[in-house]
Amino acid sequence: MTVRCTQRSQPAPDTEPYPKAKTLVQMRYNLDQVRQRMASACARSGRDPGSVRLLPVSKTVDEARIRLAYQAGCRLLGENKVQEALGKTQILSDLPDLQWSVIGHLQTNKAKHVARFATEFQALDSLRLAEVLDRRLQLEGRGLDVFVQVNSSGEDSKYGLPPQDTAAFIRALSSYSALRVRGLMTLAIFSDDSARVRPCFARLRQLRDQLRQDASANVALDELSMGMSGDYELAIEEGATVVRVGQAIFGARHLPDAYYWPSSDSAQAIATSAKWPTLSPTPAVKKECH
Repeated sequence: MTVRCTQRSQPAPDTEPYPKAKTLVQMRYNLDQVRQRMASACARSGRDPGSVRLLPVSKTVDEARIRLAYQAGCRLLGENKVQEALGKTQILSDLPDLQWSVIGHLQTNKAKHVARFATEFQALDSLRLAEVLDRRLQLEGRGLDVFVQVNSSGEDSKYGLPPQDTAAFIRALSSYSALRVRGLMTLAIFSDDSARVRPCFARLRQLRDQLRQDASANVALDELSMGMSGDYELAIEEGATVVRVGQAIFGARHLPDAYYWPSSDSAQAIATSAKWPTLSPTPAVKKECH
């Protein structure tokens, strides 16, 4: 997916750790800043920037700001909670090419909704859920791209498969023809210590490389979805092909990450100290954001 972002002027200063995008100019600016940091991370690791997909995460984001993201070129958005995503699909039904990726834990009783509206699902870690999803998708006459969620941090409070159980799980998924396995997903430990965060990403890449050796022909393990607003650069350096970025694009959320992502009691959500620059307006410059 290609997101084209045209920067017409620099936004006004903001004091939030993650400045809230309230105008189209600010939305484009935030997207451009994230893309520049992604490109820098790719350069440091000798990677092509085109090999990493930006998935803007719109959880808790209101309709007006989602429409700004759409105007800025975003066509695939990530959501954690199915009920919230479902409401947005209805409110934004006038945008027929806007697609949705469900990236949070899914209960089986809500699988029917995901089978109807989602383009991809990034948190598959249960064969029971796979069975229900597959059955619902068959009824809808649809297929679904899925990522297998792996608990690479080893935290008991996080969802995801233990790494040692992943190979058998993926083999079992071959029974569900409506599920297209695209890769793996993980959440790193919530910490501002890169020495603790980086190994979570490295473990997922190493696991993916091992699994590829025995993967069946109908299983693609090309994708690694890892990294959020506070750590996506580290994730890219360790091989991420999808980064899930919300606050750095839309602005800081009032609800803590623990509301959406289970974490240990001692964990903390991290944020960079980006702020709106105080600069004079600049001429229109076309930017391409993937």
